[in-house]
Amino acid sequence: MTPPFASTDSSVERRPGGVQGRDDVGSYWAMGTEEAPEPAQEKRLDPLLQLQELDLSIDRLNARLGTLESQNELRAGRTAQAEVEARLGEIQLSVNEVGAEQRRLEGDVDSMQRKIDAEQARLYDGSVANIKELQSIEAEVASLKGRKSRTEDRMLELMERREELEEQLRPLEGEAKLARERVAEIEEGAAKELVDIERALGERAAERAALVPQFDPELLRLYEEIRVQKRGIGAAALVDGVCQGCHQKLSPVYLDRLKRTGDIRRCEYCRRILVLP
Repeated sequence: MTPPFASTDSSVERRPGGVQGRDDVGSYWAMGTEEAPEPAQEKRLDPLLQLQELDLSIDRLNARLGTLESQNELRAGRTAQAEVEARLGEIQLSVNEVGAEQRRLEGDVDSMQRKIDAEQARLYDGSVANIKELQSIEAEVASLKGRKSRTEDRMLELMERREELEEQLRPLEGEAKLARERVAEIEEGAAKELVDIERALGERAAERAALVPQFDPELLRLYEEIRVQKRGIGAAALVDGVCQGCHQKLSPVYLDRLKRTGDIRRCEYCRRILVLP
């Protein structure tokens, strides 16, 4: 197999399993402890993490592309718009119904008041002399006044109810306006964003293709397997003894073992490939 950062020097020492010696390995392969790495070798710590960042970027772009192509965002926006407009319509209908009932009762009150005025005029203008008829008029006036009072109470209740509904109506009108604007924005931006994402994906894919040949196939295969298992993150940096993939601090014993192992260095807990400083 071709080791990462392979040297063309045929005299390079080879380790068991086909892995070459210190001059051609990254920090995810164990280094010999007898010599400190040279500055040029330390610069080889970055490529695997660079590949990881590229892959995460590609994953995000693909997820966004899938969302746009399936129109999930537009569908969600239209659903939200329909829901708020349905609530708005229900409350507006209730406001209209209350208003119609108010107008009807106002007409009833006016009618009753005119009848009360007419009956009271008959009661006092001397046109009716019969005692029983006068008593009947008085009873009718009292009945009309009672009905009028109850109707006015009902009108007051309707006024309060209408005020409550109108208070609910105002914020919903604002929500509906925003929802309509959001749908229009999604519709306008979706086409342009699709083009931008496809261009970005092409650029990331080219960067990845240029980077991949630097890695040993065994390392690359393991990295890809771990990415599938660990939500897209197959490699992580080790910073101050803490794995940046799972954020667990490795034990001193395990850290010491990492320095001495000849295998690919992996986290004690999440088993991601570790990139050491």
